[in-house]
Amino acid sequence: MDYAQLALQEHQKYQGKLEMHTKVPLQTNDDLATYYSPGVAAPCLEIAKNKESAFSLTRKHNTIAIVSDGSAVLGLGNIGGLAGLPVMEGKAILFKEFGGVDAVPLVLSTQDPDEIIRTVEAIAPTFGGINLEDIAAPNCFYIETELKKRLNIPVFHDDQHGTAIVVLAGLMNALQLKTASLSDQHIVISGAGAAAIAIGKLLHQAGATNIIFADSKGLIASSRSDLNPFKQELLPFNLHDVSGTLQDALVGADVFIGVSKGGLLKADDIRRMAPNPVIFALANPTPEIMPDEAKAAGAFIVATWRSDFPNQVNNVLAFPWVFRGALDARLSQITDVHKIAAAKALASFIQHPDVEHILPSALERGVAKSIAEAVKEV
Repeated sequence: MDYAQLALQEHQKYQGKLEMHTKVPLQTNDDLATYYSPGVAAPCLEIAKNKESAFSLTRKHNTIAIVSDGSAVLGLGNIGGLAGLPVMEGKAILFKEFGGVDAVPLVLSTQDPDEIIRTVEAIAPTFGGINLEDIAAPNCFYIETELKKRLNIPVFHDDQHGTAIVVLAGLMNALQLKTASLSDQHIVISGAGAAAIAIGKLLHQAGATNIIFADSKGLIASSRSDLNPFKQELLPFNLHDVSGTLQDALVGADVFIGVSKGGLLKADDIRRMAPNPVIFALANPTPEIMPDEAKAAGAFIVATWRSDFPNQVNNVLAFPWVFRGALDARLSQITDVHKIAAAKALASFIQHPDVEHILPSALERGVAKSIAEAVKEV
């Protein structure tokens, strides 16, 4: 099926994927008087006295903003906010369909991080949470950190943390099948952008002790003099300060996680890893190595970003339900503890994992409640 042509036709047909519906009747003068003037003054005055009452008197309790500057739209790069709007609308329908969360796409005409921070801070009173989307590194790190300091509602960059949660969940089940412990694994991550760094940090928080990152110039090691502050934070994860190339790091490695470039690995790279390695080849749309080639070279489990192979790593397994739990619990922040709890709930949803089934399908709706409850119970 030609999805590109079909998508153009359908987007033209519907002129977008979202619309607003009212929740109250608007049939009589009493309705007008109750839901608008003069009756609406009463909830306004109540909120003026107690800002927290906005969560019970308005849609704030179930509404988030999807904020993007379009600087890192998945698979498309820096196409700008307006061109990224169909993606943000798509994200919004996933929030609603899978998590019951009302999400408002807000694409910006600026890519200046301080202006983005000021803008989000200014519009934040409308929302119960902020989902940052498709904002390039390193700006995304700075923006999220600053907004977390300034706002008392959850701020979540899905490209980072949604990906990390799903990878951790899949790896938990993969290691269960290998009867291996996360703390014993030699992990190599190809990529040092937003998703890669978030994955590594969450794996470390969950117990991983030896994680080597590789960027386009080689391994993240103390011998490098060109590392920005965000990459310098990764140095302690490289337990033995291994330097060199990605291929050097793969010797004896147990786990490869790629968030980088299609076709990066060859069969010989898999063969130089430890026996029965776990491969997460998440470059999109072409994985770092195709699953058949990796399996033939000895890979035990292969996961990709794609739906046409087993073990799809899909952010939709995390973000709608993490926000559902965060909104229900009225969290002010989504912490690593919440993310790890979400990953554990996602992993445990698969009661009998196998090498081609370490994660549920995005369409298995039952997983939603378990993740939301796990986040709420932290």
